[in-house]
Amino acid sequence: MTDSQSQNQRQLARQQLCQALAQPLADFHPGQWEAIDALVNRREKLLVVQRTGWGKSMVYFIAARLLRDRGSGPTLIVSPLLALMRNQIEAAERLGIRALTINSANRSDWSRLTRAILNDEADAVLISPERLANDEFVRTVLLPITQRLGLLVVDEAHCISDWGHDFRPDYRRLVNILRRMPPNMPVLGTTATANNRVLTDISQQLGDINIQRGSLMRETLALQTLRLPDQAARLAWLAEHLPELPGTGIVYTLTRRDAEQVADWLNQNGISALAYHSDSVAEGFADANAYRQHLETLLLTNQIKALVATTALGMGYDKPDLGFVVHYQAPGSIIAYYQQVGRAGRAIAYAVGILLAGREDAEIHDFFRESAFPDEIQVNAILHALDQSDGLTVIELEAVVNLRRSKQIEHVLKFLSVENPAPVIKDGSRWRRTPVAYRLDHERIRRLTLQREQEWREVQAYIDSPDCLMRFLATALDDENPQPCGQCARCLRQPVVGESASPMRVVQAARYLRRSELALECKKQVANGAFTVYPFRGNLAACLRAETGRVLSYWGDAGWGRRVAEDKRAGYFCDELVEALAEMIQQRWCPQPAPVWVTCVPSRLHPNLVPDFACRLAARLQLPFVSAVIKVQNNQPQKSQQNRYHQCRNLDGAFAVGTALPTGPVLLVDDMVDSTWTLTVVAALLRQAGSGPVWPVALATTAGGGDY
Repeated sequence: MTDSQSQNQRQLARQQLCQALAQPLADFHPGQWEAIDALVNRREKLLVVQRTGWGKSMVYFIAARLLRDRGSGPTLIVSPLLALMRNQIEAAERLGIRALTINSANRSDWSRLTRAILNDEADAVLISPERLANDEFVRTVLLPITQRLGLLVVDEAHCISDWGHDFRPDYRRLVNILRRMPPNMPVLGTTATANNRVLTDISQQLGDINIQRGSLMRETLALQTLRLPDQAARLAWLAEHLPELPGTGIVYTLTRRDAEQVADWLNQNGISALAYHSDSVAEGFADANAYRQHLETLLLTNQIKALVATTALGMGYDKPDLGFVVHYQAPGSIIAYYQQVGRAGRAIAYAVGILLAGREDAEIHDFFRESAFPDEIQVNAILHALDQSDGLTVIELEAVVNLRRSKQIEHVLKFLSVENPAPVIKDGSRWRRTPVAYRLDHERIRRLTLQREQEWREVQAYIDSPDCLMRFLATALDDENPQPCGQCARCLRQPVVGESASPMRVVQAARYLRRSELALECKKQVANGAFTVYPFRGNLAACLRAETGRVLSYWGDAGWGRRVAEDKRAGYFCDELVEALAEMIQQRWCPQPAPVWVTCVPSRLHPNLVPDFACRLAARLQLPFVSAVIKVQNNQPQKSQQNRYHQCRNLDGAFAVGTALPTGPVLLVDDMVDSTWTLTVVAALLRQAGSGPVWPVALATTAGGGDY
């Protein structure tokens, strides 16, 4: 290509950029045209590492447009999140690109969209990496178009790397797909969050690939870190200082429950905020995806001060004028933090990023690391079960192996299915064992776990760093020439935002945490075939179901949870907890029809702990205590039962109820609740024996791990 032709093409590409941005004077950022040129004219494999907001999507959409205009086939974009896909499709439409996506949110349109793809009516096709795990999609949609694809884009390419902070196993399937594509097809990987170790891993998986790196320094972002003593102090800080922060923004939490709690607290303090996580739902919306899209729009149009979000609001959410990102808890790595805080200040002169470190952070990240990889017992149990069968569905596996469905069974199957060669394959809804001999790679797991522990230590070093915070981040990401930013709290030698909250507000936050009980919903449907002693089948009859109860706290949490944990270990629940539960029942819950007697769930392991507490609670409520439930059979600890089938089976025949019961509504007391199956079964037995409505209540839930 001559210089004149190159200039003409650059001018055409620039016109498309102006059209996409609706800015007639827009021009390329340094490196953007060079990347487009490499893909379109030299058909390179290219990995672009540029900071958030640089415009990586413009590179691949303009390249897709230019290639399509030359007669090339469609561009395939592998993108990890629905929110990211929505933004990408909107950007594509501004360039006149016919973009479509096949994902879990548009299942009813799959047939129409498939026809459009096969008939070459789409310029760009966006899919999630999980689509690559669907053999039918690969066979009927992807393979028929691989030989005519014009460009492959691997967005958020760090997800392909074991070393990446957001490794997605299904990205591994890309390597097999690549082998079926034209050898001279251009490939683009994009990321803002990859150090040298991750880049090397990506290069090895995608093949011989050129790397374009830009500076990761963010001149518009003022950073600060704060260690505050507890959750009450952090909630108080948010209530007092969030209104001072510029514009609108995001408060990141590590768990769904914290997202809900922080959003509720902010609203109680006059700050408009909504929770955003993978299970966010609301009446009036077709599904969780529709509601999350609504939440994104509210923030995008500045109708709320903040979204309080888990990492479900992450890669690809594009709000150029986002004024702040606050972390209620520390993320697990510098790479993850850089990506999240980098949402702020993309197209404005000043934005703020604040990291609030909490005492529970380390415990949460310990859980993340421990559950990141399946253990050998889980793997062997599933492989043995499949060996002994002609294929099993996930539901059938639940009855055979004592493992949780989503957190363990599906996790192990996903892990095994992306191994190469894979010891399991999915055939329709059934999983089958392959002839591949398999041994878990303990050395790889050990190596990755040690690396993640080191990444966590690096986060702690960032929080306590006496030097420029932005330079710390850039150095950790292997930026070639990091410089002091001049506007973080360390460079300024003074806080960007106030470092503390008033004692009065901290007291209010502590009181709020101690009044943050949650609804307790018992089960309505039992596991098929699990009960043989009790006559429970399918849906429990309405007359056997427990009412919606209450749990005072989360185990070990900052409200009452820490005290509950201490007293459980000591073997005696103090009178302060009696008073707290009584206050909650009488002043805030107020169940109707009101309980007229109290009973409890018995235990042979701790025969006096719960009955003693329930007796004192009954006395405080001025109600009679009746020891109506008897433990008649030793069973395994319920917490050791990992799925619905085994939880039900373990309780079958374990309890009996006396014959002379009071007839009115009853308060059913337990100390800990996890799956709620014990309370479900005991409540059904009480109703079966003639009691009135059963109101379950517990001191703490230990189900927090599933909430991460």
